[in-house]
Amino acid sequence: MAEFHFDDIIKVVQVDADGKKYDKVSRIDAKSQDGDADIVLDINSELYPVNKNDTYRMVLSHTLNLDGSAVGPKGNPKSLADKFEYIMHGLLYKVAEESSKVVVYISFGGLQLKLRSDPLKMHKFKLDQRLFLLLRKM
Repeated sequence: MAEFHFDDIIKVVQVDADGKKYDKVSRIDAKSQDGDADIVLDINSELYPVNKNDTYRMVLSHTLNLDGSAVGPKGNPKSLADKFEYIMHGLLYKVAEESSKVVVYISFGGLQLKLRSDPLKMHKFKLDQRLFLLLRKM
């Protein structure tokens, strides 16, 4: 099974807190179930509408292959994508420290993710990694 960089249940706290800036994009503020991670995420709201107080499983993975390999077995069409509703692929472009927390910034072709959490949970993130973000409504 694939080993994830991040795998948690998140709850949407706010949607477009600063107002809607783009017609097809919403910025959500969310917290992990244990309250340890803060998330700010841009979502294509035309493709995947998100509402306040909704809960989602959010995964960040380096691959979509179920076995965790970079290249999947030939003839095996099953992947992590089959288990999720919304998927983006992006580049981790910044890692920072902020008041005893680690913050990672990932760009998904202009849509952004800011993930802030405990350093022990963030040790797998490295600059210039390519990662998949996967969401599924709970």
